[in-house]
Amino acid sequence: MDIIEIANLIKENGGTLYLVGGAIRDRLLGKEVTDEDYVITGLDKETFIKLFPDSIKKGAFFEVFEIDNKEFALARCETKICPGHKGFETITGKEITIEEDLKRRDITINAIAKDVLTKEIIDPFKGKLDLENKIIRNVTEAFKEDPLRVYRVARFAATLKFDVSKETMELIYELKSELETISKERIFEEFKKVLSSNKPSIFFEVLKEAKVLDVHFKEVYDLIGSEQSEKYHPEGDSYIHTMQVLDVASKYTKDLKMRFICLIHDLGKGVTPKERYPSHHGHDKAGIKLVEDLGSRIAVPDLWIECGKTASSEHMIGGKFGEMTICKKVQFIERVGKSKLGLEGLQLVVKADRNGRGNYKESEERIKDSSFQEIGEKCLNEINGKYIIEKYGDIKGEKFKQLLHQERIEWMKRQ
Repeated sequence: MDIIEIANLIKENGGTLYLVGGAIRDRLLGKEVTDEDYVITGLDKETFIKLFPDSIKKGAFFEVFEIDNKEFALARCETKICPGHKGFETITGKEITIEEDLKRRDITINAIAKDVLTKEIIDPFKGKLDLENKIIRNVTEAFKEDPLRVYRVARFAATLKFDVSKETMELIYELKSELETISKERIFEEFKKVLSSNKPSIFFEVLKEAKVLDVHFKEVYDLIGSEQSEKYHPEGDSYIHTMQVLDVASKYTKDLKMRFICLIHDLGKGVTPKERYPSHHGHDKAGIKLVEDLGSRIAVPDLWIECGKTASSEHMIGGKFGEMTICKKVQFIERVGKSKLGLEGLQLVVKADRNGRGNYKESEERIKDSSFQEIGEKCLNEINGKYIIEKYGDIKGEKFKQLLHQERIEWMKRQ
């Protein structure tokens, strides 16, 4: 059954079917639509189920029905009954209008509907105008009823590269005390969508400007004002550097894990005592615990955290690979090569770190000196267990490890 057939059946029984939300927004922006959500007015739940007995009922907080991978919900109103993003009482009924349903939504660009049959656009809160002006604006003061909207707004700002209106920023700040009520899993779901954007730094800039960055992203917040050497970091403090590295990494890879790892590579600079500025000696090791703290607070996967800890502790060494002794090079290659991040992953971090420094340009020699992936992988592949056994026989244990390490040193000397 196609959508027009569904809409006609609903109309024959006194209802109206509307396409709503993100699908309308994305179509108006000329973007590809991947998910379609529909709202029905003029029907009650019993009538809908009778008309579409094969629909699949979903939804933990309010009922949504799935037909052919499309979601249908009855028009609804919500009443805030307790703190948090789950603290709502949902009311559905055939008397609820599409305007009332749109009124409960978070931002105007998501509060647009289109009649499936007549193609009429329903836009009571001027969402189309905000799309044209590239503004994210709350629909009503009811925005404050759901603290998760703070992160949704910042996420939309990053994915669409829109500004956030002054009044919405003020409402975000008023929600600060309720942010702790959001589950860390929900925060991570928003965070993943942020990382998939082309300029994820906008997310952090919105939270920073609204003065709520320190709630769930304290380690990033602590980078603000962390002074760096002007010679090597003309872009400014550690926060600005981190945002530039994150955006640069987003040009290099679509791997969300790697984008996260580039975000957290310098967290240790946020705990450097001010009297030591602009030096941040030891920040690489100091950052290890901070990666764990941030990761656990927003439900980052264990693999991401483990890779992030390696990036924090090893990125400075990787950037100076060419300056190391042969022995130190082999130790570094072996250590990083067996980590979950790997040589390829760390090389990307070092590259993003180098190119996230404003107009600072390193010499070609310096860039070459920090290129360890190719030679490292070649060393590990050519001088492996099979090589040792063929040369020395069936040796095991500590003796095997010593010979493997020594042969790799000899191999590196020949390069």
